[in-house]
Amino acid sequence: MSVPDTSPWWRSAVIYQVYIRSFADGDGDGVGDIAGIRSRLPYLKSLGVDAIWINPWYKSPMADHGYDVADFRAIDGLFGTVAGAEQLIAEAHQQGIRVIPDLVPNHTSDQHVWFQAALAAGPGSPERERYVFRAGRGEGGALPPNNWVSEFGGPAWTRLPDGDWYLHLFAPQQPDLNWEHPDVHAEFEDILRFWFGRGVDGFRIDVAHGLVKHPELPDAPARLDAADQQPRQHIDHPHWDRDEVHDIYRAWRKVADEFEGDRCFVAEAWADTPERLAAYVREGALHTAFNFDYLMASWDPEELRTAIDDSLTMLGAVGAPATWVLSNHDVVRHPSRYGRSAAKRWVAGERYAPVGPLDLDLGTRRARAAALLTLALPGGAYIYQGEELGLPEVEDLPEDVLQDPIWERSGHTDAGRDSCRVPIPWAGQHPPYGFSPDHATATPWLPQPVGWSGFTVEAQTGDPASVLELYRTALRLRRAHPALGDGTLTWLDTPPGVLAFRRDPGFVCVVNLSAAPYPLPDGSSVLLGSASVEDGLLAPDHTVWLDV
Repeated sequence: MSVPDTSPWWRSAVIYQVYIRSFADGDGDGVGDIAGIRSRLPYLKSLGVDAIWINPWYKSPMADHGYDVADFRAIDGLFGTVAGAEQLIAEAHQQGIRVIPDLVPNHTSDQHVWFQAALAAGPGSPERERYVFRAGRGEGGALPPNNWVSEFGGPAWTRLPDGDWYLHLFAPQQPDLNWEHPDVHAEFEDILRFWFGRGVDGFRIDVAHGLVKHPELPDAPARLDAADQQPRQHIDHPHWDRDEVHDIYRAWRKVADEFEGDRCFVAEAWADTPERLAAYVREGALHTAFNFDYLMASWDPEELRTAIDDSLTMLGAVGAPATWVLSNHDVVRHPSRYGRSAAKRWVAGERYAPVGPLDLDLGTRRARAAALLTLALPGGAYIYQGEELGLPEVEDLPEDVLQDPIWERSGHTDAGRDSCRVPIPWAGQHPPYGFSPDHATATPWLPQPVGWSGFTVEAQTGDPASVLELYRTALRLRRAHPALGDGTLTWLDTPPGVLAFRRDPGFVCVVNLSAAPYPLPDGSSVLLGSASVEDGLLAPDHTVWLDV
């Protein structure tokens, strides 16, 4: 009989990312919402996930689809109401599913009451001290205060008619907060208590490596290519991953600890090195952090093993669990990354650009294999909505439907992230594939491909060869097997191109990234494979779980 696991839930959790606009439309307006999530809770229960992370649902003008928040204590009418959110939280808990909303502390919307007050008050006013306002450089202050660049393209500064410039590391509609101001600290601690008091189980922290800026706002160093940083090293940056940011999170941890029920934080933190990432999750700080090194690795045994080893070593040194993620709402879906033989490594600070023709069959095989690898690793895992359906990137969206601010800010040279955010298919032969109800009055906010009927939940349910049933089986086994979840692994000796590790008691995962079939160990039995195993041989681009 297995010993009950008494460790905190978040150390082993499988968390499902709900990009709310594209998950399920409950009211028929073509945009996903809280009612849609509530209607699909039985599906999430049957899938076997432990929690859902919901992208921003707060009141917003939607300049960046909710990441420009005008009121952190209100739900945007597009998505529902606070009362509806409370119902969702309660119903999810009844299903055994925890709820983790997004939190955006680096910036607000330009429609936030604070920023509107700052605009009205004028240069030098106390109201402007809550944001980062500065005089310009050059004659008449006509040049930006420094060389900082927006993540969405163009300068990170916008000048007002009164002459002041304000900082926005993202869109101009997303002014950066000044985290040296005590009002900002107090406000966000109160926001945490507001939502913890309504039952949320934690928060995903957007741009967790941001917030704090160098007080003198010096010019930023030139961005180095990955090839210029071997070995990787930390670069002192004036607005990313500054040491002072950890004081904020230690204070937030104390707020979370005021509430019962193992509340948790997960950081979206981009760090130069695994050691820098580990600082976010050391004792008394945040609980977990996204593992972007693993996401960015190519379908390559050396890159994958390095990412796994570095993550486990550095996070283990501070007593934190690793988390593993293959896709999210900001990156190209992994079947489309893995389906290109010429695909380059995905590099932090750059948008992934598809290289070479797409072989979706290849990408799907590798995505299935990667799913089993991911779910076998020690720690927790994230599933981006639709990956359990095997959805590829929608690479042919018409230009006239693109809504990501990256598209406009790049001068129409970068299509942005909409192609991984297309509403997911639930049932039927034609769009909207059950995304919206039958009485819908609008089409989905992004068009779905005509050929997606085979990807629907309805089409895949009960088909043992489907990606959906692979995920359901893997999650069921992961929950039941005493070796899986939090813990450690031991690498096994294998030939080049093959990764294999043991987890005790009695579990082995083998991934064949080589071009030749790999003979499985004698005496082992197959628990689950990304494809069937014939004659004891694991085919290329497949993964198997073994009982040993």
